[in-house]
Amino acid sequence: MDYKTNVMRILDRAKIDYKHYCYADTDAISGVEVANVLNQNPAQVFKSLVTVGKSKEHYVFMLPVAEELDLKKSAHSVGEKSVEMIKQKELLPLTGYIHGGCSPIGLKKPFPVVIDSSAKDFDTIIFSAGKIGYQVEVNPNELGKVVKSVQFAEITA
Repeated sequence: MDYKTNVMRILDRAKIDYKHYCYADTDAISGVEVANVLNQNPAQVFKSLVTVGKSKEHYVFMLPVAEELDLKKSAHSVGEKSVEMIKQKELLPLTGYIHGGCSPIGLKKPFPVVIDSSAKDFDTIIFSAGKIGYQVEVNPNELGKVVKSVQFAEITA
């Protein structure tokens, strides 16, 4: 593949091993559809959701594509009274990413990242490479080298 996303360039600079996938020529839209098109276990393919806490601090939560974010567990994991999803129109100006192409790597401003503890069941997880149609597969323990802070917690409903 001769196309590299900013996420891939950041991983290259940090010397983090990754695999990349392209599904741009498919009709896959949802995370589960992407996992199916890539012949990957949906439990290993993660989505990145951006939230705002009661303190006005932003957080990125990564969880398997077929799961739902538990807002109470998520808030607890970051020491907030509550968190809520940001409005879709806020995503691009806040992160530099559009809906469906949001990655925890390469955000305009780095936010703390919480990865669902189920990621520990896998050597690698697959998530957006920062552009719709592209995914990267990375060891979740390596993410701390390229994002503000990483922790693992049970955050699914």
